[in-house]
Amino acid sequence: MRLFALIKKETLHLIRDKALIFILLWAFTGAVYTSGSGFTMEVRDFPIIIYDMSKTMESRELISRFQKPYFKIISYIESDKELLQWLDSGRASMAVVITSDFKRKIDRKGAKIQVIIDGTMSMSATVAVAYVSEIAYDFSIEILEKKLGFTGSFMKTLPLIDERTRIQFNPNTLTSWFMSMLEYFNMITMVCLLVTAAAMVREKEHGTIEQLLVSPVRIWEIFIAKIIPTLFAVALLSPISIYGILKGVFNVPLKGNILLFYPVMLFYAFTISSLGLFISTVARNLAQSMMLMLVILIPMLFLSGAWTPPESMQPLMRYLSLISPMRYFIDFGYSVLFKGNGIKYVWQDILGILLLGTVLFSFSVYRFRKTFSK
Repeated sequence: MRLFALIKKETLHLIRDKALIFILLWAFTGAVYTSGSGFTMEVRDFPIIIYDMSKTMESRELISRFQKPYFKIISYIESDKELLQWLDSGRASMAVVITSDFKRKIDRKGAKIQVIIDGTMSMSATVAVAYVSEIAYDFSIEILEKKLGFTGSFMKTLPLIDERTRIQFNPNTLTSWFMSMLEYFNMITMVCLLVTAAAMVREKEHGTIEQLLVSPVRIWEIFIAKIIPTLFAVALLSPISIYGILKGVFNVPLKGNILLFYPVMLFYAFTISSLGLFISTVARNLAQSMMLMLVILIPMLFLSGAWTPPESMQPLMRYLSLISPMRYFIDFGYSVLFKGNGIKYVWQDILGILLLGTVLFSFSVYRFRKTFSK
């Protein structure tokens, strides 16, 4: 009954906080939607300018390969000065320069083109350069075939390597699938940190923490009462994200077992909430708790494996990622929801979340007891 009364009190506090309710609703709807629709790692309508000094049939043929949806030619320039102006102003992200002796060099031994690209957005620039390399390679092969007089039937008799790429789980490599699901996982993490840390820090700021300490309840009961409303909120709002945004808006194929995903997701929420409670034992006010959350959350995200696979990390960073619950949950979430894997493939991630959750909750209780027993 004591624990039930505490849970009821914390739940009422959460329900009556209209600003927090709005944040929770936005986190599981608007934030997930904007992340999936407003961010892309693909190159689409990449703005380029053309500096064609050759003006021959061959140069025009090459230029015609830079087409939508990948590239968008926004201007044809006539001088180096114009080229610098377009790139420096940011109106163009890439310039393709074709020299005046382009045709003559093709007829003799091979020509070169110059591609100048704005590397500020390194990810888009890398993808764009890869597209340019493929365009130049295909154009070179066509010229070679014409020069040597190879016909289609003759080419079929040559030994060739036939590359057939098969992309699993996301055949069209849609960024919206990856980003929306990642943002959903991020929102679970941020909400659990924010709500639980704020709930405990609020007790400190209002001076009611002493009343809780002198009440006939144990410290672990106080912590459980702070966590349970957060788990309820995540449990209620997650179907909106999963079925309303991921499945409903972005058509993400949910191949996995929701009955496996849901309980592990809730225990992950418990683990992150325990981390939030630990933050509250260190912070003296809400501002300090927010700063501590940023200090912890950003490294957790970069070490989670969402952007860089753990196998590609520096050895020290790879070992540090093992103490991040986010690494296990991201791997678990994608494995279950995207790939449809069962316990056979994700038991290690589940074990990591369980161990870290137990350790973080126990350490938070210990830290709280040590702090307020002085």
